[in-house]
Amino acid sequence: MYQNDNSVDTDREMPDIANEEQAQLAGELDWVGMDEIELPVRIETDQGEIQQSIARVTAFVNLNQPEVRGIHMSRLYLTLDQAFAEKPLSPASMREILGSFLESHHDLSHRALIRVDFDYMIRRRALASDNAGWKRYPVTLIGILDDKEFSVEMGLEVLYSSTCPCSAALARQLIQEQFETDFSTAKELDFNAVHSWLGTEQGIMATPHSQRSAAELRVRLKPEFEFFPIVELIDRVESAVKTPVQTAVKREDEQEFARLNGQNLMFCEDAARKLQSALDAEAGIMDYWARCSHYESLHPHNAVSVITKGVKGGYIAGAGSPVRLGQGKDCS
Repeated sequence: MYQNDNSVDTDREMPDIANEEQAQLAGELDWVGMDEIELPVRIETDQGEIQQSIARVTAFVNLNQPEVRGIHMSRLYLTLDQAFAEKPLSPASMREILGSFLESHHDLSHRALIRVDFDYMIRRRALASDNAGWKRYPVTLIGILDDKEFSVEMGLEVLYSSTCPCSAALARQLIQEQFETDFSTAKELDFNAVHSWLGTEQGIMATPHSQRSAAELRVRLKPEFEFFPIVELIDRVESAVKTPVQTAVKREDEQEFARLNGQNLMFCEDAARKLQSALDAEAGIMDYWARCSHYESLHPHNAVSVITKGVKGGYIAGAGSPVRLGQGKDCS
């Protein structure tokens, strides 16, 4: 457990209103604490890498003493500051932090929560050339300790490209009609003429619309994970959708990206089902929630689909953010 010395050497007594006065209105509180705490964090992943980032941290405990006015917020902050400085964040260290929260509030609380939001950087190779570049992935790590029951969740966002199947079919129809117009009078088709026509704007006179899209995920992990499987889950998602956005791009990379989009046409429903299949295949994921948002280039609104694993007491398909029935008060 992480220990803090909260003693202050002063030559006079200082008022402590939170501890000396009772609440004017009695009542238990689901969560009390701090949000948007800025701290440097080190993350050790299943790839054996340690990466440092700037995190925004939420630290909460419940207040189960109706007459008590407040909690010891400074103890939460000092515990976080010490813990983050001493070791990388892992499921085990997260549980230790939560245990320290409850130990320092043993007479006030039986439930604690920590949420850590940060950006994880991965260097990705180009699709065809020898180039590479950095990609940023927003990551959320959440731990809850309810008495002695520990649960851990991970959230992330992955950007990808989506090409509309309907738009692709309509574009193909226009190309066929243009081909008929340009070649219907020819008694015999000339291979070289058709080949040349296919390389012109007059020939390929319509293209399907595609758009940048985002997959937002929240997964509940089995507590025995030694490290957070950040890279593993990102790879699983990108392999499922097949068209992740790129970094360094030369013409050969852009051409390969166009090929991938053309061979992986998808509505937001298709993208969600691809994620569903990929996440169902991962034994270490107890539950999941995912939202696929296609930022339409045709419309001023987005196309969205949401999926859950469908386990009893698990995530429900909130349209905006996930809610877990088993932890309806978990600030998710």
